[in-house]
Amino acid sequence: MTTDTASRNSFQSSDLSRSSAEVFAAASDHPVEVTRRDGESLVLMSESENRARNSLLELAAQLIAVSTSLEGTLAERMSDHFPWMLALSPEGRETCATDILTAARASFATGQAHLALAELTSWRETATALAAGLGHAPVEWLDEDEPVERP
Repeated sequence: MTTDTASRNSFQSSDLSRSSAEVFAAASDHPVEVTRRDGESLVLMSESENRARNSLLELAAQLIAVSTSLEGTLAERMSDHFPWMLALSPEGRETCATDILTAARASFATGQAHLALAELTSWRETATALAAGLGHAPVEWLDEDEPVERP
């Protein structure tokens, strides 16, 4: 067995009993294939990886639904599927729609679900903050520099 298990993508099923700690360590880092002589190979991955993949598939389904509709602009169609986008300005909705689609394309192309999910979460949190009134209060700037003690 290789000592660099973090980079291994494949293990034999017998490794599960002989070196289970190494197999599990690799699987907690990335999905690994467990090959079997008596059947189809299996994939072992962490629960968080599985959740991320499921979330990416849900996003893909929503984006397909958005793209198959012909009514309205992309931002309007996405706002129907993601109502939190309505808290953004019209320009913000356009930027949000483009950013999410771009990140989703990158996620689908690379198999890295976190790219699209982070972009979606970032925009949703921005919309939530705007809906809560953040960003509407005037900013009070200090006119004079005030030295402070070193921590």
